[in-house]
Amino acid sequence: MKELELFYLRGCPYCVNARKAIGELMEETPAFGEIAIRWIEESEEPALVTGRDYYYVPSLFFRGEKLYEAQPSHDYGTIKEKLRAALEYVLQA
Repeated sequence: MKELELFYLRGCPYCVNARKAIGELMEETPAFGEIAIRWIEESEEPALVTGRDYYYVPSLFFRGEKLYEAQPSHDYGTIKEKLRAALEYVLQA
């Protein structure tokens, strides 16, 4: 099974939107269910953050490659579409 690492912070509104969007995307596209997502709360697992090139959360990595990093200007629709593109990329990899 392919695995994504998603770095987040508890209480982050963008992370809440990402979790909601991923749930919707999994329902809309059952094939996305073939992808495991490891949710990593960065303040609880700082060793896993070391060496990762990101500033904002949520940030999504696949095999060490950053596929998505939220930006302050991203609304729910943007987050969902960026996550959809990342999941589609992983399916094709």
